[in-house]
Amino acid sequence: MSTQKISFTNNEGQQLSARLDLPINQHPAAYAIFAHCFTCNKNLTAINQVSTALTQQGFGVLRFDFTGLGESEGDFSDTDFSANISDLLAVSQYMEKELAAPRLLIGHSLGGAAALFAASMLPSVEAIATIAAPADPSHIKHLLRNDIADIEKAGKAIVEIGGREFTIKKQFLDDLATHDLPAIVKEMHKPILLLHSPQDTIVGIDNAALIYSAAHHPKSFVSLDGADHLLSNKNDSDYAGEVIATWAKRYIVFANEEVLRPVKKVMVQIGEEGFTSKVIAGQHSLLADEPVSVGGNDFGPTPYDYLLTALGACTAMTLRMYADRKQWPVAEINVHLDHNEKHALDCDHCEDPTAKIDHIDRFIEVKGNLDDSQLKRLLEIADKCPVHKTLHAQVEIRSEMGRIKE
Repeated sequence: MSTQKISFTNNEGQQLSARLDLPINQHPAAYAIFAHCFTCNKNLTAINQVSTALTQQGFGVLRFDFTGLGESEGDFSDTDFSANISDLLAVSQYMEKELAAPRLLIGHSLGGAAALFAASMLPSVEAIATIAAPADPSHIKHLLRNDIADIEKAGKAIVEIGGREFTIKKQFLDDLATHDLPAIVKEMHKPILLLHSPQDTIVGIDNAALIYSAAHHPKSFVSLDGADHLLSNKNDSDYAGEVIATWAKRYIVFANEEVLRPVKKVMVQIGEEGFTSKVIAGQHSLLADEPVSVGGNDFGPTPYDYLLTALGACTAMTLRMYADRKQWPVAEINVHLDHNEKHALDCDHCEDPTAKIDHIDRFIEVKGNLDDSQLKRLLEIADKCPVHKTLHAQVEIRSEMGRIKE
């Protein structure tokens, strides 16, 4: 995934900040917009994960900050739900002029409700996916229930949401009441995917039922069982992203994908956001990362994990081929591997070849009616797998440097 920082003006002349996430080595086959949750911003981990999953499926994703939030200009206290919808329309106008009209809208929480309203006004949008969206925008009032009286009396109040203070004006509350989401959904004949957790304590799952009931087919519901409202567990956001990406490709027909740069065997790309790296291996999209303990996000295996994976997979395949050729009754092979040094420590003295000794432990389990001599022979064959030989051989790495064309 390649990420570009961009900005554009909304209908009020304010600069909105955005990031455009692109597939690693192709022009996007279609574009999507992601609308974040109430008082959140475009850099929420869950949004990043969903966007990554979509780019791996060929989508370009523009995630942006609503007016007055994140890095966007404007005063949040002067905004309302109507302004969120207007911002989404401004994003679409920018994309249609500079990139291509969006064909997929994704929204989280109140951003999901705004995405549904905006989709009804955008002919280019062919499908909508929401995560934990309220069926009634006024549902957001329950977050402010302890402050509503002060807002009504003084016209505004400072409220705390998620540990941060925001000024909420009466106009915000009044505007919420003017939007009838079920009525909009009932008139909209576009594919809708609703993702919601039964354990969501911020926006209850009954909201998904109300939207689903109002929507026309094709409509789909996916339970994010065990997830919280913000999808703070990366496994939940990973799952949501993969489901949305797979679902969307059923309703959005891709044109031929133009490859931007050839990939030899493997291509790895890293941007400005931590150590998370996007990998293309043949026709497969993968992620690599570092553990949180050394500054990574743990969104994927580490480089050493991939090294062990290569050895383990090669070992298992080699043993499978040998057992099949010998017609030995081997039902299953498990290869367990470990590297005895941590990557963070390795990098402290990488320039000194005598500073460390790499040691890989490999334990092989075989399920089948084999005698000791057969098991001994399989252990000998394991050492003959190509990756094992490569690790023991003198490997010459030839490197060249080039510039990425803007």
